[in-house]
Amino acid sequence: MAARSVTGSNLFKAAVFGRDANWGRILCALGYSGAKFDPTRPDIFIGDVQVARDGGAVEFDEDRAAALLAQDPVQIFVDLKSGDFSATAWGCDLTYDYVRINGSYRT
Repeated sequence: MAARSVTGSNLFKAAVFGRDANWGRILCALGYSGAKFDPTRPDIFIGDVQVARDGGAVEFDEDRAAALLAQDPVQIFVDLKSGDFSATAWGCDLTYDYVRINGSYRT
């Protein structure tokens, strides 16, 4: 539930498109996912760059994180520190063309 919520978040997708390492959007998506976890515990990584520790800010190289967000695929790792389970979820981008194409016709 947590992984799928992040990959489905339009706010997170917009941050990826803008190459903005906005880990708060990841934590927000985790919060409304329905997964049970303590929001003061997650560690969040963009690729190999840790952007949050124990649910809070850490100093990180924003240029490096932006470069990782420009790669295909973008890899986000979250440790909820809530057990021994793991999940992988795949999502798609949210670009100008995606919005234009899907907003330009009626069904």
